[in-house]
Amino acid sequence: MAPEKNTHGRKSSSVKHRGPVQLRRARKDDTTTDERLLDERGSTDWVHTDPWRVLRIQSEFVEGFGALAEAPRAVTVFGSARTPDGHPEYEAGRALGARLAEAGYAVMTGGGPGVMEAANRGASESGGYSIGLGIELPFEEGLNEWVDLGINFRYFFARKTMFVKYSQAFICLPGGFGTLDELFEALTLVQTRKVTRFPIVLFGTEYWSGLVDWLRGTLQRSGKISEGDVNLLHVTDDVEEAVQIVIRSQQGVDEAALLGTEDQW
Repeated sequence: MAPEKNTHGRKSSSVKHRGPVQLRRARKDDTTTDERLLDERGSTDWVHTDPWRVLRIQSEFVEGFGALAEAPRAVTVFGSARTPDGHPEYEAGRALGARLAEAGYAVMTGGGPGVMEAANRGASESGGYSIGLGIELPFEEGLNEWVDLGINFRYFFARKTMFVKYSQAFICLPGGFGTLDELFEALTLVQTRKVTRFPIVLFGTEYWSGLVDWLRGTLQRSGKISEGDVNLLHVTDDVEEAVQIVIRSQQGVDEAALLGTEDQW
């Protein structure tokens, strides 16, 4: 059988091209991308398809990079959203935010209530730069009132990238799954040398000591992590010590830059 000809007299291809994608046999359809875009009567299901999500993801990175590129160097403070105002952990977060601002750092948090609000509040009250990176959740009400620069994200992974890219250090106060998620993300990146010179401070000896003992007594002892990996964590109850850990690590970076070396923090 001779190949079919189209209305212009050319041979009809068994392949349909849709941009860089080519479709054959049953995968072909009778519509074009322009037709589906311009046809107001068409289904809106396309808004929820994976290709469209790629553009949403891209937009989150573009907005995040654009908003944070000129922000001062920052330290991210994590901790529970459930910690009430007046609680000792709330006051510790507030003091950390203030002291970091006094040391010249912007304070970045997840933008929510609890410890996040406390750190943002401390920075703002001290005249510092207070940043909140929020996440779309069914039970969150938006960014706390102490955030000066706020960005809301749909996707956790885009938000995590901003925390790591624009932070000089992480300080983790007592928190739940979200805090643990960010903590182990940072530990993995430092351990695998995806990021360097990145101090991770656990604030609250009583709260974190059980986890640290388990890491050392179970993971390290059984060979699941290397000897010394637990030393990537700094545990303290002192606000000034936590801030000094950050300052000393940054001084090492500045000195290496001046000398043109690649010494690890």
